[in-house]
Amino acid sequence: MSQISETTTPPGPPAIILVEPQMGENIGMVARAMANFGLTDLRLVRPRDGWPNERARATASRADHVLDSARVFDRLEDALAGLSLVYATTARARDSYKPVRGPQEAAERLVAHATTGAKAGVMFGREKYGLENDEIGRADEIVTFPVNPDFASLNIAQAVLLVSYAFRTAADPSHAPRFSAPPTQQADKADLFRLFDHLEGALDKRNYFFPPHKREALLQNLRTMLTKAHFSEQEVRTLRGVIRSLERPVDAGEGENEGEGRPA
Repeated sequence: MSQISETTTPPGPPAIILVEPQMGENIGMVARAMANFGLTDLRLVRPRDGWPNERARATASRADHVLDSARVFDRLEDALAGLSLVYATTARARDSYKPVRGPQEAAERLVAHATTGAKAGVMFGREKYGLENDEIGRADEIVTFPVNPDFASLNIAQAVLLVSYAFRTAADPSHAPRFSAPPTQQADKADLFRLFDHLEGALDKRNYFFPPHKREALLQNLRTMLTKAHFSEQEVRTLRGVIRSLERPVDAGEGENEGEGRPA
């Protein structure tokens, strides 16, 4: 289930330009990918099925603010207006001498460009065959992804997600997760040693340590495993409860589900 959480918008995120996108569903998924990483400037060049598109909204997973502010253009040149650095995405080598960057290097350059107050953008082509050569010719540089050369095709939303993620991580060098696990109190050694004794006694009753001359080695293995786990106080209490449960004798018929047929 999707959750909407507060996010911090990276400084000067790039515009995302989709050239002749063919499916509204893909536009919606692009908007969702952008919203995940704080990008909001979506520009559409001649979307095949027109705009607005309800199928886009259905797949945007509530990234409505991206769709509502999306702008539509008849010409690529107009969509690129106001941008002073443009990347074109492609999975194929082109007859071009433009610099070719990986996503992380391109993202670092986009961030550096944004810190000057200038605006940048990244172009994505059609789902079937991407950008045409003359469209790539309007970009400053090319960005490509280190995909499997035998299967280099990416869904347009996947490609936008990769660029958006790379930009956000480049804008936040700490790469800190947005949340962390709550702190836990590691168990006191005395509690851990009582767990050892409890487990050892229960296993003795089951004749686990056999043959007897291997007892010490088996005990050391168990203690090492339990120590490496760095159990919390609650986890030690839970384990001791499990051992106590296993120590109790099981009455005949205990654990059978009500309603199960029994032999007459």
